[in-house]
Amino acid sequence: MSTPPAPIDTITRSVAVAEARQRRRPFRPRRMLLGLAGVLTFLLIWEIASRTGLVGPTYLPPASVSVLTMFTNAGLSGFWVAVGQTITSWGLGMLLALALSVPLGVFIGLSPLLQKATRSTVEFLRPIPSVGLIPLAVLLFAVPLQQSLLIVTYGAFWQVFIQVLYGVADVDSVAMSTARSFGFTRWQRIRDVVFPTMLPYLLTGIRLAASVALILAITAELVIGTPGLGNQIALAKEAGLYASTYALVLATGLLGMIINVGVRALEHRLLGWHQSVRGEVAA
Repeated sequence: MSTPPAPIDTITRSVAVAEARQRRRPFRPRRMLLGLAGVLTFLLIWEIASRTGLVGPTYLPPASVSVLTMFTNAGLSGFWVAVGQTITSWGLGMLLALALSVPLGVFIGLSPLLQKATRSTVEFLRPIPSVGLIPLAVLLFAVPLQQSLLIVTYGAFWQVFIQVLYGVADVDSVAMSTARSFGFTRWQRIRDVVFPTMLPYLLTGIRLAASVALILAITAELVIGTPGLGNQIALAKEAGLYASTYALVLATGLLGMIINVGVRALEHRLLGWHQSVRGEVAA
């Protein structure tokens, strides 16, 4: 009579099956084509509105001109310097937000007492718009990059922090009690029980924070004058270079799309075992 497989063997086979399904998943371009169709429709409406005089072409150059200018800018070193400066503000802000929000979210989420003690503070601080912190950032810091980081970090922090709280709250109390009864230390319980449950929520928070952080980085560059794409947009507008202004706006949109696609790819990569990615319905 054969003995049942060990739990570790079952887990290993389950992971292998999930990875195999992920590799076999066929490429489905429908969503990509729909997204591309939406972008092309928007550009077509823009082109018609400018060419027909519905909107003055002086202040709204045709989409074809703006797109051509964007590709022309892509051949200039100054454009890529500005892109790098924006990505630096975005990336550093995201790293700071993650370094603060994840530990705090787990620490507070695991303590009912801390949740009650911090609830009013969280509800007071969270609605404050990040843009409203611009005067404070200018007063506190002399370096424009530091001013931008305060705004970006603050906005991204709440996106991740709230999702981490939701993820910790979703942890099965029975699983936690079982791990405790088996002598797991607090760190082991966080690593082996809390983190796997929290991970989908964390990645959702990162995806939301990535978009918010980019918006805030460009806003800070527009308002404060931090070097980057936002500052280039402001300079082009002041110089009356409207085609270049719209080209830079298109470039920021393209950058945001690339970041979103990258974060979604990371999400699918790390959650290949999760039901939300496999697209299966639990029995």
